[in-house]
Amino acid sequence: MRVEFDRETCIGMFQCVDEWEAFVKNMDEGKADLVGAEEHDSDTFVLEVPDGEELDAKFAARVCPVDAISVYDDDGEQIV
Repeated sequence: MRVEFDRETCIGMFQCVDEWEAFVKNMDEGKADLVGAEEHDSDTFVLEVPDGEELDAKFAARVCPVDAISVYDDDGEQIV
């Protein structure tokens, strides 16, 4: 399972931070950061979800008010 985070879309409500510890507040930029993610393009970051954190990743995606977080299964199908 992997998470894709479109940081440019992020508006800094930080609801994802409350749901999953992989997201942290970046108060200087007013956006969340996805810790350990690799930059896919200029503002999209990708992270393989560690075992046991799948539910947290899904909740983080579901609470994002601007849908900046997407979750994909191992076959590449978007599930959130």
